[in-house]
Amino acid sequence: MGSRKVTSSEPLDWQGKHVTVAGLGVSGIPAAKVLHARGANVTVVNDGDDARAREQAAELEALGITVRLGDGATLPEGTELVVTAPGWKPDKPLFAAAREAGLEIWGDVELAWRLRGPDAAPWLAITGTNGKTTTTQMLASILKAAGLRTAAVGNIGVSLLDAVLGDEQYDVLAVELSSYQLHWAPSLRAHSAAVLNLAPDHLDWHGSMEAYAADKGRIYEGNRVACVYNVADKATEDLVREADVEEGCRAVGFTLGTPGPSQLGLVEGILVDRAFVEDRHKNAQELAEISDVNPPAPHNIANALAAAALARAFGVPARAVRDGLRDFTPDAHRIAHVADVAAVAYVDDSKATNTHAAEASLAAYESIVWIAGGLAKGATFDELVAKSAKRLRGVVLIGQDRALIREALARHAPEVPVVDLDRTDTGAMLAAVQEASRLAVAGDTVLLAPACASMDMFANYNKRGDAFAEAVRELGS
Repeated sequence: MGSRKVTSSEPLDWQGKHVTVAGLGVSGIPAAKVLHARGANVTVVNDGDDARAREQAAELEALGITVRLGDGATLPEGTELVVTAPGWKPDKPLFAAAREAGLEIWGDVELAWRLRGPDAAPWLAITGTNGKTTTTQMLASILKAAGLRTAAVGNIGVSLLDAVLGDEQYDVLAVELSSYQLHWAPSLRAHSAAVLNLAPDHLDWHGSMEAYAADKGRIYEGNRVACVYNVADKATEDLVREADVEEGCRAVGFTLGTPGPSQLGLVEGILVDRAFVEDRHKNAQELAEISDVNPPAPHNIANALAAAALARAFGVPARAVRDGLRDFTPDAHRIAHVADVAAVAYVDDSKATNTHAAEASLAAYESIVWIAGGLAKGATFDELVAKSAKRLRGVVLIGQDRALIREALARHAPEVPVVDLDRTDTGAMLAAVQEASRLAVAGDTVLLAPACASMDMFANYNKRGDAFAEAVRELGS
């Protein structure tokens, strides 16, 4: 951890500035409107030219914003700044042209950071391969329990632009940031930040694991109080070591083991803080009990410790950590208990769309009938299956890339019975649940943790989870 003093950005004069916004959609449209309202000459470029894009373009053109559909590759003449939707890949020709012209490229997060006022609320920022949304919502719940005006924003539903430019006055923001958003946010400087974990994901976008990790690590740049890392994931600690932070900023670890000084962890079922206490070499502050965390699965307790660390870095009292965790209800399809049928628990973790998330989910139960499969997105399954094999009573495979999981099971868990469902119709999930119930015995958990994306069979992971819950209800009736 290097240290330095960070200065705030100067207010910008947008009047007459030629800005190109790359991409319509959830971040492009608000960015275009905000810049136009500040007097910039805005041109929006978009790859697509479908009915939805034309409808969005008409809305912007009515305001006097230029929109160019079907050509997201060419840099409009006179451009002085590019503001991009986070999902646009860095190797696009538009960005190559912008870099060649010596132009800055900002994402929506960078724009929000630059536009916030001098008295703006500080940001407590969270990233990681898995657990970002849950941890950000937990953090917001803890901050609210402390009586602070806050919101969970960023890669989570509420746009950061809306949060920093709206009428609502906040004391602090709980900010979820994706690797895409961080890539395009060069001047972001959080009060404190956490990287929850690192596992291969979005490598097609970033180009390599090293580039992906480096973008995640940007969240620590210029932190003022704490860089929160996962003791069990050395890569997150390495990112802290490489970060350039403000004088006095500390590295704070979270662990499911007994915490050392400058860490939060567990002691006999209690979440404790040995980082933000007087004489941390001798003292620990009790924060909450494991039973206060919903659900109390190991990876979710880790999420709670990370959220607690950021809240404590902001000066939140211990009691608010407990109250905030008790008040928190996780979003649907995140290790959600659906029902017990014939003494078998049915759990929906449809949000486990990669191997790292599925591994955390599988680690939460002793004896499992696992429903898995979908779109692998380039993932391999040997490590996941090898680590989880001893917990598997049986496996039901669905989806396009199920053969990859079947082959890993043959290599690492050949004795585990496998049902390979070769169907993608609307009744496929019911069939999967029925097959799983046949394999399960009393005390088992039937776990939907697909380790894959859903779009081969479902519109999204929510629809997949809904189909699972519906099938469980039908089984129960």
